[in-house]
Amino acid sequence: MTRLKDTLPAAAAVLLALLVMPSWPAEGRAEDLISGIGLTRLTVYDQRPAPDGLMSGSPHVHAVTDEGYYVLSGRGRVELHDLQDGFRSVELLPGRYVQFPPGVVHRLVSTDHLVLLVVMGNAGLAERGDARIYFGKTVDDDPAEYARLVGLAKAKGLDGALDRRDAAIRAYVGLLEMWTKDRTAYFRELERFIGLHMTAVLQLRKDFSEAIEAGPVAWGERFRKRLANLPLGREELSPVLHLPPDETVLGMCGVLRPVTKLEIVGPEK
Repeated sequence: MTRLKDTLPAAAAVLLALLVMPSWPAEGRAEDLISGIGLTRLTVYDQRPAPDGLMSGSPHVHAVTDEGYYVLSGRGRVELHDLQDGFRSVELLPGRYVQFPPGVVHRLVSTDHLVLLVVMGNAGLAERGDARIYFGKTVDDDPAEYARLVGLAKAKGLDGALDRRDAAIRAYVGLLEMWTKDRTAYFRELERFIGLHMTAVLQLRKDFSEAIEAGPVAWGERFRKRLANLPLGREELSPVLHLPPDETVLGMCGVLRPVTKLEIVGPEK
């Protein structure tokens, strides 16, 4: 199998692509959510089918971010790939919840207008650079082409987001075929792709560390302080409210409405 150190020469070039990944709205502070999580309402792309005939998002992977899906409505599935067990598919129905750690390549498929509440660790680092879309080795070896594909949503809006998804699925079909016909090749390709992203995000370690300190670490300290101050402790935060904005974000899996802009709920006037 490919050794992770073999991906080092490509790591610097990968950073170019990270600059055009979708990002949280600037006015938002995801770390203000309980425990510093990221929270997003996601409607899986169903405007047109992908090249394999399915309504779906783009397959991608995270390096340090856990992710969970709670099904609000509709039906579908999430396809998962990891180096321990390979490929499996989990059916998604209203009320179901599935969670997976970083290092798991995943794709969402909608069979009936699938809408999810997405929970992400580390204040949503996936939208700050901790994500790499699977376009296959040929594109990974051409950083400029990878950056062009990733930037299609920003350049062309919804049509660009769907074109980006379609390019990913054309490569992803090959990965699924490897799983069926050649498991050795499948795991070799999976390790190559995951290793490429793991190596690339080393360059973002400082930014990620700052987000983690401001989010989950700060919340952990707050929880400990509350316990230590009992029975005299007072809550140091104000109630907050999120009002969904009119605009949406074109994410890797679908149309996103991230919960990032929180307003203090003041006293009645």
